[in-house]
Amino acid sequence: MRIYLASRYSRREELCVYRATLEAEGHTVTSRWLNGNHQIDDQGLSVEGVENERTRFALEDWEDLMAAECCIGFTEPARSVANSRGGRHVEFGGAIAAGKDCIVVGPRENVFHCLPQVRRFATWEEFLARPFDIAPKGSGRAKVTITIQDGEKANEVKLSMDFAVKPNDKCTPAQQFAFHVMAKAQEGMGG
Repeated sequence: MRIYLASRYSRREELCVYRATLEAEGHTVTSRWLNGNHQIDDQGLSVEGVENERTRFALEDWEDLMAAECCIGFTEPARSVANSRGGRHVEFGGAIAAGKDCIVVGPRENVFHCLPQVRRFATWEEFLARPFDIAPKGSGRAKVTITIQDGEKANEVKLSMDFAVKPNDKCTPAQQFAFHVMAKAQEGMGG
Protein backbone atom coordinates (compact mmCIF):
# COMPACT_ATOMS: atom_id res chain seq x y z
CA MET A 1 0.00 0.00 0.00
CA ARG A 2 1.10 3.58 -0.66
CA ILE A 3 1.30 5.51 2.63
CA TYR A 4 1.84 9.20 3.43
CA LEU A 5 3.35 10.06 6.81
CA ALA A 6 2.27 13.43 8.25
CA SER A 7 4.09 14.96 11.19
CA ARG A 8 5.99 18.00 12.42
CA TYR A 9 9.17 18.45 10.38
CA SER A 10 11.23 18.31 13.59
CA ARG A 11 10.28 14.60 13.89
CA ARG A 12 11.67 13.78 10.42
CA GLU A 13 14.51 11.52 11.59
CA GLU A 14 12.14 9.54 13.84
CA LEU A 15 9.73 9.09 10.93
CA CYS A 16 12.55 7.91 8.66
CA VAL A 17 12.83 4.91 11.01
CA TYR A 18 9.07 4.32 10.73
CA ARG A 19 9.32 4.60 6.93
CA ALA A 20 11.96 1.85 6.90
CA THR A 21 9.69 -0.38 9.02
CA LEU A 22 6.72 0.14 6.68
CA GLU A 23 8.86 -0.49 3.61
CA ALA A 24 10.12 -3.73 5.19
CA GLU A 25 6.42 -4.75 5.44
CA GLY A 26 6.13 -4.21 1.68
CA HIS A 27 4.53 -0.74 1.72
CA THR A 28 5.65 2.34 -0.21
CA VAL A 29 5.99 5.61 1.70
CA THR A 30 5.26 8.54 -0.60
CA SER A 31 6.43 11.34 1.75
CA ARG A 32 9.34 13.02 -0.06
CA TRP A 33 9.63 15.54 2.79
CA LEU A 34 11.31 12.75 4.79
CA ASN A 35 14.31 12.96 2.44
CA GLY A 36 15.29 16.20 4.22
CA ASN A 37 14.98 18.76 1.43
CA HIS A 38 11.87 20.56 2.75
CA GLN A 39 13.46 22.47 5.62
CA ILE A 40 11.94 25.84 6.44
CA ASP A 41 13.70 27.93 9.06
CA ASP A 42 12.30 27.14 12.51
CA GLN A 43 12.10 30.86 13.39
CA GLY A 44 8.81 31.25 11.55
CA LEU A 45 7.27 32.46 8.35
CA SER A 46 9.10 35.82 8.23
CA VAL A 47 12.48 34.15 7.63
CA GLU A 48 11.37 31.38 5.26
CA GLY A 49 13.02 30.74 1.92
CA VAL A 50 11.84 32.32 -1.27
CA GLU A 51 8.19 31.90 -2.23
CA ASN A 52 8.78 29.56 -5.18
CA GLU A 53 10.63 27.14 -2.88
CA ARG A 54 7.75 27.16 -0.37
CA THR A 55 5.34 26.57 -3.26
CA ARG A 56 7.43 23.62 -4.43
CA PHE A 57 7.32 22.09 -0.93
CA ALA A 58 3.53 22.45 -0.80
CA LEU A 59 2.99 21.03 -4.30
CA GLU A 60 5.28 18.05 -3.65
CA ASP A 61 3.66 17.29 -0.29
CA TRP A 62 0.16 17.51 -1.79
CA GLU A 63 1.13 15.33 -4.75
CA ASP A 64 2.66 12.75 -2.38
CA LEU A 65 -0.46 12.80 -0.19
CA MET A 66 -2.81 12.37 -3.16
CA ALA A 67 -0.66 9.49 -4.49
CA ALA A 68 -1.10 7.64 -1.20
CA GLU A 69 -3.95 5.33 -0.24
CA CYS A 70 -3.41 5.87 3.48
CA CYS A 71 -2.30 8.78 5.66
CA ILE A 72 -0.73 8.15 9.05
CA GLY A 73 -0.68 11.31 11.15
CA PHE A 74 1.72 11.53 14.08
CA THR A 75 0.27 13.82 16.71
CA GLU A 76 1.37 15.73 19.80
CA PRO A 77 -0.32 16.32 23.15
CA ALA A 78 -2.87 19.12 22.70
CA ARG A 79 -1.40 22.64 22.96
CA SER A 80 2.11 21.29 23.62
CA VAL A 81 3.86 22.62 20.51
CA ALA A 82 4.43 26.36 20.68
CA ASN A 83 5.85 27.10 17.22
CA SER A 84 4.27 24.53 14.94
CA ARG A 85 3.04 25.73 11.54
CA GLY A 86 0.39 23.01 11.29
CA GLY A 87 0.91 21.69 7.75
CA ARG A 88 0.34 18.17 9.07
CA HIS A 89 -3.22 19.14 10.02
CA VAL A 90 -3.90 20.33 6.46
CA GLU A 91 -2.46 17.07 5.11
CA PHE A 92 -4.56 14.91 7.44
CA GLY A 93 -7.70 16.91 6.64
CA GLY A 94 -6.97 16.53 2.92
CA ALA A 95 -6.65 12.77 3.40
CA ILE A 96 -10.01 12.63 5.20
CA ALA A 97 -11.66 14.72 2.46
CA ALA A 98 -10.15 12.51 -0.25
CA GLY A 99 -11.57 9.37 1.41
CA LYS A 100 -8.17 7.88 2.19
CA ASP A 101 -7.57 5.45 5.04
CA CYS A 102 -6.64 7.73 7.96
CA ILE A 103 -4.73 6.63 11.03
CA VAL A 104 -3.60 8.70 14.00
CA VAL A 105 -0.58 7.63 16.04
CA GLY A 106 -0.58 9.58 19.30
CA PRO A 107 -3.23 11.57 21.15
CA ARG A 108 -6.26 13.08 19.44
CA GLU A 109 -5.33 16.73 18.84
CA ASN A 110 -8.63 17.90 17.41
CA VAL A 111 -12.22 16.80 16.88
CA PHE A 112 -11.52 15.49 13.36
CA HIS A 113 -9.37 12.75 14.87
CA CYS A 114 -12.61 11.47 16.47
CA LEU A 115 -14.37 10.83 13.16
CA PRO A 116 -15.52 7.19 12.88
CA GLN A 117 -13.38 6.53 9.79
CA VAL A 118 -10.17 7.55 11.63
CA ARG A 119 -8.35 4.74 13.43
CA ARG A 120 -6.12 5.69 16.36
CA PHE A 121 -3.18 4.07 18.11
CA ALA A 122 -1.60 5.57 21.23
CA THR A 123 1.97 4.73 20.15
CA TRP A 124 3.96 3.48 17.17
CA GLU A 125 4.49 0.20 19.04
CA GLU A 126 0.72 -0.22 19.42
CA PHE A 127 0.31 0.46 15.70
CA LEU A 128 2.96 -2.18 14.86
CA ALA A 129 1.07 -4.74 16.98
CA ARG A 130 -2.16 -4.12 15.01
CA PRO A 131 -4.08 -7.31 14.19
CA PHE A 132 -4.69 -6.24 10.57
CA ASP A 133 -2.77 -5.13 7.54
CA ILE A 134 -3.26 -1.58 6.38
CA ALA A 135 -6.03 -1.50 3.80
CA PRO A 136 -8.61 1.09 2.88
CA LYS A 137 -11.33 0.90 5.49
CA GLY A 138 -14.37 -0.90 4.16
CA SER A 139 -12.57 -2.84 1.46
CA GLY A 140 -10.16 -5.65 0.93
CA ARG A 141 -8.20 -7.45 -1.71
CA ALA A 142 -7.03 -11.01 -1.46
CA LYS A 143 -5.81 -13.86 -3.59
CA VAL A 144 -6.37 -17.48 -2.72
CA THR A 145 -5.85 -20.81 -4.46
CA ILE A 146 -8.39 -23.51 -3.69
CA THR A 147 -7.76 -27.15 -4.53
CA ILE A 148 -10.88 -29.24 -5.09
CA GLN A 149 -10.37 -33.01 -4.89
CA ASP A 150 -12.85 -35.02 -6.95
CA GLY A 151 -11.87 -38.65 -6.58
CA GLU A 152 -8.38 -38.95 -8.01
CA LYS A 153 -8.59 -35.73 -9.98
CA ALA A 154 -7.59 -32.46 -8.30
CA ASN A 155 -8.57 -29.12 -9.74
CA GLU A 156 -6.98 -25.87 -8.68
CA VAL A 157 -9.08 -22.75 -8.70
CA LYS A 158 -7.29 -19.42 -8.39
CA LEU A 159 -9.44 -16.65 -7.06
CA SER A 160 -8.60 -12.97 -6.77
CA MET A 161 -11.28 -10.83 -5.29
CA ASP A 162 -11.97 -7.27 -4.22
CA PHE A 163 -14.63 -7.06 -1.58
CA ALA A 164 -16.48 -4.41 0.36
CA VAL A 165 -17.21 -4.60 4.04
CA LYS A 166 -20.37 -3.19 5.55
CA PRO A 167 -19.59 -0.55 8.22
CA ASN A 168 -21.43 -2.57 10.88
CA ASP A 169 -19.56 -5.86 10.22
CA LYS A 170 -18.00 -7.11 13.43
CA CYS A 171 -15.50 -9.64 12.17
CA THR A 172 -11.89 -9.57 11.04
CA PRO A 173 -10.89 -8.83 7.44
CA ALA A 174 -9.87 -12.50 7.06
CA GLN A 175 -13.33 -13.64 8.24
CA GLN A 176 -14.98 -11.12 5.93
CA PHE A 177 -12.96 -12.43 2.98
CA ALA A 178 -13.85 -16.03 3.89
CA PHE A 179 -17.56 -15.12 3.84
CA HIS A 180 -17.14 -13.55 0.38
CA VAL A 181 -15.28 -16.64 -0.91
CA MET A 182 -18.02 -18.94 0.42
CA ALA A 183 -20.71 -16.77 -1.18
CA LYS A 184 -18.90 -16.83 -4.55
CA ALA A 185 -18.37 -20.58 -4.30
CA GLN A 186 -22.09 -21.10 -3.61
CA GLU A 187 -22.96 -18.94 -6.61
CA GLY A 188 -20.66 -21.04 -8.77
CA MET A 189 -22.29 -24.27 -7.57
CA GLY A 190 -25.75 -22.96 -8.33
CA GLY A 191 -26.56 -22.45 -4.63
